[in-house]
Amino acid sequence: MLRPENETLSYKGEDILNILKEIDFFLISLRDIGRFYAEDIDKKRQEYEKETTDFIDTFKVCERLAYIRCKLTEAFDRTLGNDDMDDIERACSNIKYWSKQ
Repeated sequence: MLRPENETLSYKGEDILNILKEIDFFLISLRDIGRFYAEDIDKKRQEYEKETTDFIDTFKVCERLAYIRCKLTEAFDRTLGNDDMDDIERACSNIKYWSKQ
């Protein structure tokens, strides 16, 4: 599935540490939000959902995830295969993304 050039990739240690810090920030923050509202989640569902949405917006989670994706994709050879896709596109082609049903 992967081009031989993409089987082993190298990254700068500083980039990986920054990515790990970002992921840790997301995971711990979301865990703490969940724990804060966990005792009475049914009664506080709207507060929990608002807090989670506010966290995503205030801390620019989408932009920060885009940074992570950018850093991780830098090391890949993006040559197109016979299917006119690179390895990343091919790997992501079957992801079922959210959509309003």
